[in-house]
Amino acid sequence: MIGYVTLGTRDLAKAAAFYDAIAAELDTPRMMEFDGFIAWGKPDGGAGIGLTRPFDGNPASVGNGVMVALQARDQDQVHRLYDIALANGGTCEGQPGPRGEGF
Repeated sequence: MIGYVTLGTRDLAKAAAFYDAIAAELDTPRMMEFDGFIAWGKPDGGAGIGLTRPFDGNPASVGNGVMVALQARDQDQVHRLYDIALANGGTCEGQPGPRGEGF
C-alpha cells in the first residue's frame, strides 16, 4: 500500500550520509536526486524513502511517535542495520527485536 515515505530534514547532507549507509546494507541505491531532495528505492520494488528540506521553507521537526519500518532479510541484517544506524548518528529508542505479537 505504501509507495514511499518522505522525511523532512534540516541537514540534507548529514541525513543523506545516514541513509546512504542504511541503503547500502539494504542494496537499495539512490534513485532520484534534485536540489534539496534525495530518494532511495528500486523501480518496481518496495516502498522507497525520500529526504527533503520542507517545501514551505520552515524547519523540519520530529514527529513524536512516527516510525518507519524498513524490511530486512533476516535477524542478522536487522542487527547490522541497528549498528549502522548508531554508527551514523542514529539514537537508540529500544533494542531491535519483535514488536507486538506475531512480529
